[in-house]
Amino acid sequence: MNLTGQHILLGVSGGIAVYKACELLRLLQKKGAEVRVCMTDAATEFVAPLTFASLSKCPVYLKNGAVEARPFQHIDFPRWADLYLVVPATANVIGKFACGIADDPVSLCFMSCTCPRVIAPAMNVAMYNSPAVKRNLEILRGFEDTTVLESPAGELACGEVGQGRLMEPAEIVDYLETRDNGRVTKDDEGESLPLASAAGASSATPSSGGHPRNAPEPPAFPVAQDIDPTQDPTLPGHGKKVLLTAGRTEEAIDPVRYISNRSSGKTAVALASVFYANGFQVEVVAGPMEAAFPGGVAVSRVQSAREMHDAVMSRLESVDAVVHCAAVADYRPAHAADSKIKDSRSQLTIELVPNPNILRDCTAARASRATDAAGDARRQVIVGFALETDNFKQHAAEKLEKSGADALLLNAPVASDSGFGHDCVRYALVRPHAGIPEMHMGSKVDLAQEIVHFVLNELG
Repeated sequence: MNLTGQHILLGVSGGIAVYKACELLRLLQKKGAEVRVCMTDAATEFVAPLTFASLSKCPVYLKNGAVEARPFQHIDFPRWADLYLVVPATANVIGKFACGIADDPVSLCFMSCTCPRVIAPAMNVAMYNSPAVKRNLEILRGFEDTTVLESPAGELACGEVGQGRLMEPAEIVDYLETRDNGRVTKDDEGESLPLASAAGASSATPSSGGHPRNAPEPPAFPVAQDIDPTQDPTLPGHGKKVLLTAGRTEEAIDPVRYISNRSSGKTAVALASVFYANGFQVEVVAGPMEAAFPGGVAVSRVQSAREMHDAVMSRLESVDAVVHCAAVADYRPAHAADSKIKDSRSQLTIELVPNPNILRDCTAARASRATDAAGDARRQVIVGFALETDNFKQHAAEKLEKSGADALLLNAPVASDSGFGHDCVRYALVRPHAGIPEMHMGSKVDLAQEIVHFVLNELG
């Protein structure tokens, strides 16, 4: 099978071998395939869905992920696919396939797909050799257009030695390239290539370009170490630079107390990851936050709103786009105490003064540059955020007009199981002279992809 242009749906179930699915995804992309991903809940405990979304440049189909926006993923994803590849396939999901149970994205897609299916088991040797798993694998081998890859023997993650390892990603790709219209290509002697033998590693010969069985396991990086999206001229963000603000700010009351908010930084991490996956050079000015950025993203740390303001303004002229995602404190104490304010049960009054408005100062600086250059200044896209808890449309329209931004991401992190610290949020992207759309619940990766798409369109 020539993988160029093929639509491959990658089903990922929960096991220590999940990180190898990241490597497999990138290898498939290098061969010219387009990949989408669905995951079980257990798989997300090993590798975050954001990793697969960033690498595939498509939202991951999850059991509890933004179903309002895409209610028929269990049909649409398999219908889109030319091949359904389940890597790794655990004993649990194999049992579901064999018994016709469909209660998670991976098994739902298996049930509804009509394209060829390839399953790569991975589990402990005792589980692999259990009567139930052997029976279920035999059932699957009897399914039409379904291929079960044998698990080679070797050292397992638990330290035991035996059959149950996941076939190496490079070998899986080699196998797919030998397929011919859903069948395995035969060699001159009629033997199938390059499936590992059921007898174990002693009779399994890695195909050309594969990894030897005793090769050390690669570390689980969100983006493979040898992949730098900013160097890929085929990506739409190649040669462009984006500046993000992230996290929250902290305004000192005294050396141990401060005014702040509940922002976790997850939305900024989603933005950084999606911009980076699209080839942008990504620079972040980040206040305190819990979420971690992927490798390849340059991060400068600040504490207060004034520090963030100065850091952003000093970098403004060098970037093509700015996305103001940080939750910046509007006010700060007029005077911070030099020593800890002692506890007293009397009332304490703190005088507050306004912090600089970073978004408005950015749009004003852009306008000033355009005037100085007689309108010839390069295009720069500026996107702001508006966090609201009531009167959403009115407040968003007012902030967009006052800010001078090209767009405003209106979000309301007050719904149950959404917003601060969660992976989903209610949001809408607001543009000038386009009315205020209704907000909808979506993942923060969906939100990030919408903003990246907008920025790319604006940059032309």
